[in-house]
Amino acid sequence: MIVTDTQKRPMMRKKSCRFCADPKMMIDYKEPKLLQPFTSERAKILPRRMTGNCAFHQRRVTEAVKRARILAMLPFVANFQG
Repeated sequence: MIVTDTQKRPMMRKKSCRFCADPKMMIDYKEPKLLQPFTSERAKILPRRMTGNCAFHQRRVTEAVKRARILAMLPFVANFQG
């Protein structure tokens, strides 16, 4: 029996952009609690395929995270407990 690529991996449902769904929700660098879900536990910015943002809002989130890091509202790197 031939196993195709679609049989190996389950189908992933496309996530919808939460900012497109709720136009009142604004991306602001002064709100670290809003930006926290878009960073990993190592404080890296998560890609679109993981967050579900559209390209427009992903660019805005990336810009806001970088501004918040410069103002020390978000960490550049996570604390490493080794």
